[in-house]
Amino acid sequence: MLGYYCNLAVRSFRRNRMLTALMVLAVALGIGASMTTLTVFHVLSGDPIPDKSDRLFHVQLDPEPMTGYTAGGEPARNMTRFDSETLLHEARGKRQAFMSGGFVALEPEGASPYFTDARYTTGEFFPMFDAPMAFGRGWSAQDDADAARVAVISAETNQKVFGGGDSTGKTLRIDGNAFQVIGVLAPWRPTPRFWDLNLDGFEPLESVFVPFSAAMDAKLSRMGSMSCWGDSGGIDSNARNAPCAWLQYWVELDSPDDAAAYRDYLLAYSEQQRQAGRFVRPANVRLRDVRAHLDYAQIVPGDVRLQVWLAFGFLLVCLVNTVGLLLAKSLRRASEIGVRRSLGASRKAIFAQFLVEAGTIGVAGGIAGLAVALCGLWAVRQAPSTYAELARLDPTMLLTTFVLSIVATLLAGLLPAWRATQVMPAIQLKSN
Repeated sequence: MLGYYCNLAVRSFRRNRMLTALMVLAVALGIGASMTTLTVFHVLSGDPIPDKSDRLFHVQLDPEPMTGYTAGGEPARNMTRFDSETLLHEARGKRQAFMSGGFVALEPEGASPYFTDARYTTGEFFPMFDAPMAFGRGWSAQDDADAARVAVISAETNQKVFGGGDSTGKTLRIDGNAFQVIGVLAPWRPTPRFWDLNLDGFEPLESVFVPFSAAMDAKLSRMGSMSCWGDSGGIDSNARNAPCAWLQYWVELDSPDDAAAYRDYLLAYSEQQRQAGRFVRPANVRLRDVRAHLDYAQIVPGDVRLQVWLAFGFLLVCLVNTVGLLLAKSLRRASEIGVRRSLGASRKAIFAQFLVEAGTIGVAGGIAGLAVALCGLWAVRQAPSTYAELARLDPTMLLTTFVLSIVATLLAGLLPAWRATQVMPAIQLKSN
């Protein structure tokens, strides 16, 4: 029966080729625009570490002075070096790490040096964030304590500097300092790069990772947000006791009970520091998992959200136009419908026929809409935004494109199909 209705639909399309082309074009443009913006939104709002996002927590304390204090306000996003090193030493979580961004010069042998992003962190960064190793390993807690001149490099850096392959044991010069490569990451790009949202979260992975203690000892260039207050007494803002917040602190906890206990620990720590005179504000902490942290940071650009709404508004306009065209087509075929009804066709059969026609237009519109979406994503990838290169139409979005197209046109075809069933055969035969 479905094949019969499809055959009728094809014959109808041949008789009204221009009208059919307009409907397919309207659906294709609406679906293509919607899927382009939805794909970009899906990429930017995805979970960067789905297996552990509910067990990784970003820590915030409130070490700032009373100036500008608001009860219950948001504490500093970053941590001081003193608090970071103290929490790391006390190790109340399953794993913990603190870090900062850097911008360093790499000096390949026999080639010109170039500047690139770096990450200064502690040894549990790699197992905590499930960083995949192609060769070698990360560094140990003892390496942190010894300020060992070791490094882990990205797959891209390994290819660029050492030509690929196992480069562990080789020497890499960073800002003029010799570091031994002990690990090479496999290709890896969490999106967004959630551990430091002070920087652009959609940039590629940092090129080189070194122990925080070694980076401070070698005075490697730092990059990122820093907030200082009070009188530093002339000490370096990177020093342990400097009144400056500039480090990101993450902890891994296995269960909600562990998270609640860790929050209590942070409150107790804050009160302890207040009694010691370091903190002056009432205890005010935050412990957000990855998804909550991304929501708080509003990682998805506002213009992308707006584009999604505008695209679906455009899709709605296209569907309204399609409804009008289908309705006009059904009115033009009133005589045909009257003859079919007089020959025994039921209202149900007429309704099914017109609904199948709408669905067939949806299939054609979906195919054309996929082409429009691919062109749209190509245009997005040419944009200067850092997230532009991430826009790809994956198989899930491909399936969504077809489903959305068919469902949308079926919904658009309901009114014309119902209207076709209201044609009175006797009147049509009399007028003929």
